[in-house]
Amino acid sequence: MKKPAYKRVLLKISGEALSGEASLGVDQKSCTHLVSSIQSLHRLGVQIGLVVGGGNFFRGSLAQEFNLSRVAADHIGMLATVMNGIFLSEALKKVSIPVVIMGSKDYGNSVELFSAYKAQDYLNHNQVVIFVGGTGNPYFTTDTAAALRACEIGAEMLFKATKVAGVYNKDPRKHSDAKKYETLTYAQVLGEDLKVMDAAAVALCRDSKIPIFVFDLFAQDAFLKAVCDQQPGTKVI
Repeated sequence: MKKPAYKRVLLKISGEALSGEASLGVDQKSCTHLVSSIQSLHRLGVQIGLVVGGGNFFRGSLAQEFNLSRVAADHIGMLATVMNGIFLSEALKKVSIPVVIMGSKDYGNSVELFSAYKAQDYLNHNQVVIFVGGTGNPYFTTDTAAALRACEIGAEMLFKATKVAGVYNKDPRKHSDAKKYETLTYAQVLGEDLKVMDAAAVALCRDSKIPIFVFDLFAQDAFLKAVCDQQPGTKVI
């Protein structure tokens, strides 16, 4: 049996990760893979917080297409994360994982208003906590929300799930000679603008001494192996 290297973690996934090969919406195969990954770690007693984006329902390109203001577009995006959170909550309940959704604002009966104290209490009782609504403010990404929640719940590591095996100097899907970084410092990420996460998110993790691990969510048992320090990826420290 694999042994987790961390007791409490925060996983950040994009909305696009849920859509799989589809352009929008939720792909059953991708959702099943994520739920199975969380289930494996939950059985080992790992406390899991989850922040999900909303790009599978609303993307920045749509805002430009319809000439929406940044404020309006960001609020639509925050609502999209709520839809994803409710969807994932129901999927986790189907495999008997206790789960709570907490939102940055009041989003109705399905979502509880965020409280750091209550979130930590839920995690201590082995409930998965899904954080939705971003930070509740426009101009801040869900990456920043993930870093903020990681700080507030005292996560030992922020896991950034992507569709590639870590951080590269250029897009490995377009360039066969792309170089993968094994480790990076926060200063390197910020100074070289490596697009691991946005600058505010990286700075928050740096100031709270929370390392970031970037990995390919869709590799075999990737999240389980990542939490057990056995998955290839890029660590930012």
